[in-house]
Amino acid sequence: MGEPFKNIFNEEFFNEYTKALKNVIGDFDEQLFLSQIMDDKWENKGIVDRGRHLSTTLKNILPSDYKTATDNIIELINYLKETPYWSKVQDTGFGLSLEYGFLGGYVGDYGLDDYETSIETIEEITQFTSCEGAVRPFILKYPDEMMKQMLIWSKHENWAVRRVSSEGCRPRLPWHMALPNLKENPSSIIPILENLKNDPSESVRKSVANNLNDIVKDNPKIVIDLVKKWKGESKNTDWIIKHGCRTLLKQGNSEVMELFGFGSIENIKIEDFHISTPKVKIGESLEFNFKLLNNIDEKSKIRLEYAIYYQKANGTLSKKVYKISEKEYKENSVTLINRKQSFKLITTRKFHLGLHKISIIINGNEFEKHDFELIE
Repeated sequence: MGEPFKNIFNEEFFNEYTKALKNVIGDFDEQLFLSQIMDDKWENKGIVDRGRHLSTTLKNILPSDYKTATDNIIELINYLKETPYWSKVQDTGFGLSLEYGFLGGYVGDYGLDDYETSIETIEEITQFTSCEGAVRPFILKYPDEMMKQMLIWSKHENWAVRRVSSEGCRPRLPWHMALPNLKENPSSIIPILENLKNDPSESVRKSVANNLNDIVKDNPKIVIDLVKKWKGESKNTDWIIKHGCRTLLKQGNSEVMELFGFGSIENIKIEDFHISTPKVKIGESLEFNFKLLNNIDEKSKIRLEYAIYYQKANGTLSKKVYKISEKEYKENSVTLINRKQSFKLITTRKFHLGLHKISIIINGNEFEKHDFELIE
């Protein structure tokens, strides 16, 4: 099993963090501070709760005056940017710190009553560690003002500020509070995405696609209309709309399938489906194969997927779709497909023993399910 993500708050992190705090806070008591963090509940906290706890302990040592406290946070960031830590962050390829996200959390938790100071602080912090979570309480409390600010940020010279203008207003951003007003009516998001659809930063474009995928879950028509408008405009927009429609593609939405060139499966067949491992041990893999037949005198563009129906704790099954390929298959062709699905233990999925199912999906159309069993 991989290292839990919450362990990014390790000894190396605390060494760097406390050194930076000593530089900013004159009477900083390192041992007392660490004892407040490493309380009797620390070990059992997940990544989100650890970040929230770090935000709380930071508040305890910063000045009570909010403006002075945020100045200290900026000073802390500027110090860290001069250390080897920042060089390591740049080498990751993402270019923003993951560990220090709680600095933005501090603003979201304690700065709601000082809008101007908080917005200025977020703009600085998010160039060091992304503040997509920090802006969400402000969107809820100041919806009109904040969405106007996000639109301004979408034209900022710094890529990380442009990214937060999209990432922060995702209606269903994982690990963070939902935005019910934007789930119901995402119209104020669209101008932001319009500004970013050809952004030079790949991270920004990924955020635009993920925002579209969030919107799809409540307002699919808005996204479909945007797909029709953006399609063919550039390589960037074509990638964004394709990635942004991944949920609709997995659902087999016929209008979206047609927009991306996936047509009728009348002459596409599956034969000789075979599960090589009908009993799969935890830690091993499900192995299966089948033949894909294109029984027509022309190439066929096919989105080929399979669905695993996982056993849940209550005895019901939960479906998850995985892509095999998305390409043209030759006319009158027979293609043998071999695949494996790992059941290795991971931190993001808990496996339950018992009956599972698998099915093959062609252009959104699901074929019959086949059983297999997960055992110790």
